Amino acid sequence: MKFRLLLIALLSASVTFAEEVKCPGSVEYNGQCAEIVDDCGGLPCSDNQRIEVIEIDDIVEEPEKVLTQQESIIVSVVGQGVAPMNTISPAQAYALAKRAAVADAYRLIAEKVKGVRVDGQDLIKNMMVKRSTVRTSVQAMVRNSNIVETKYKEGLCEVEMEIVLYYSQFAQ
Repeated sequence: MKFRLLLIALLSASVTFAEEVKCPGSVEYNGQCAEIVDDCGGLPCSDNQRIEVIEIDDIVEEPEKVLTQQESIIVSVVGQGVAPMNTISPAQAYALAKRAAVADAYRLIAEKVKGVRVDGQDLIKNMMVKRSTVRTSVQAMVRNSNIVETKYKEGLCEVEMEIVLYYSQFAQ
């Protein structure tokens, strides 16, 4: 029985990791990614016409930017806030939605810079999940952030906020 479960687990893992997509949205040709275009001048091709392979490019993923002494990193986020329904005036609704959007943007910046702590707990009774709880938290001090743009439409406020990170802020 254990051997059978192990075999099933290995087979499912091999199916999951069997093939990595090397050329998303295109095809592989001679070990490189290529785009396919027709040579019919924009008209539908008949069965006897060829399709040519052009623009063969190596698709290289851009590495994640690393904070160095010479360079800085700009972290940009968009926070969202909704106006409450029971406000006295449209100006109050706008102010509250903007305040919520700014708070959301601060949270998003803190998550990107410091990371998120995730705690999970499951209560299992009689081999069934009775309660599952996931809590996320972030604790950070955000300084020198700038509001780049504020949009307000139909009760939703979006605030684009950015912060510039320097090496000296983290080197201690």
